[in-house]
Amino acid sequence: MNLSTSWNGKKVAFLGDSMTDPKNKSTKKHYWKYLETLMGIKPCVFARSGYKWDGIYKKAEEMKTAVGDSIDVIIIWAGTNDYNHSIPVGQFFTETTDSVNVNGHIEQRKHRTFEMNDSTFTGNINRVMSYLKHNYPTKQIIIMTPIHRGYAKFNDNNVQPNENYANGQGLYVESYIDILRQAATLWAVPMIDLYSESGLFPMEHKHDIYFHHAETDRLHPNDNGHYRIARTIQAKLSSISPTF
Repeated sequence: MNLSTSWNGKKVAFLGDSMTDPKNKSTKKHYWKYLETLMGIKPCVFARSGYKWDGIYKKAEEMKTAVGDSIDVIIIWAGTNDYNHSIPVGQFFTETTDSVNVNGHIEQRKHRTFEMNDSTFTGNINRVMSYLKHNYPTKQIIIMTPIHRGYAKFNDNNVQPNENYANGQGLYVESYIDILRQAATLWAVPMIDLYSESGLFPMEHKHDIYFHHAETDRLHPNDNGHYRIARTIQAKLSSISPTF
């Protein structure tokens, strides 16, 4: 491996859910640990199993308290639990009509402001991104999409259908993926699209080699899955500057 890249030695904060949480035992080595070896980064992990984007806001606050301004890059990987818990998607903007000076003339035009709330997917994304843009204006911030979702049964009261079933909002997971893609554009941050580019497809039984348990957990990647995710991230990060 070649560690003579601009990422070597960079301190990278990872905000996320069970895919990132070091306490998750579906793998012995998480993707961020592989990236430490592959790219020489110094990972700082702030993640908790089951967290949705409202929890990412809490982790962002925790990160600021713990490491302050000492990090170089912030990578967010979340959204799969928002789909699973049927969080309403909401809308990115509230739109009104307002007066504005256009070339010396006052006109009435439509005007939008970011919708900030803790009850919708877009509202929580906006809260997190606003917080990070305000507190870390010089840092590289990256959003990653969730991977595809397979079936999982953790106990009789925690059974999660695969992505071919709509959630309680009547939405498929792609609706949440598309919103994250839009968020990256609206908030001017790079996107790593693991949903399409990792190649992981848990509905295909030949992909059992990448997931924790073929019968009970085709949601969480195992060591092989995390390595494949890490290599995908590595390839994308090679074209993204860690510092400015």
